Amino acid sequence: VQLQESGGGLVQPGGSLRLSCIASGFTFSNYYMSWVRQAPGKDKEWVSSIYADSSHTAYRESVKGRFTISRDNAKNTLYLQMNNLKSEDTARYYCATAEWWTDSVDEYTYWGQGTQVNVSS
Repeated sequence: VQLQESGGGLVQPGGSLRLSCIASGFTFSNYYMSWVRQAPGKDKEWVSSIYADSSHTAYRESVKGRFTISRDNAKNTLYLQMNNLKSEDTARYYCATAEWWTDSVDEYTYWGQGTQVNVSS
């Protein structure tokens, strides 16, 4: 199993970024997928999840209305569109998957290496 994130970078507050995660080594279209982030000095925290068929999504409260999770099963790719970014969104963002629907980061089985997002003026 491989998960490879990209799309991070430095952006000013109020700006936007689109993260991507390309999956390989498993049947992507059968799995729930999630984004998790870890800020410096803090524990990993769940950000968002999406059903295998995109029929349901969920977000942590602090990103609702600003972030949008989506996926393209034909391309084995997970996305996170992040708008109106705030300094508190600064973190390393990981895509991850588990065998069941969960927002507990301890239950995720597979992880990518992450992509760094820095929000600063």
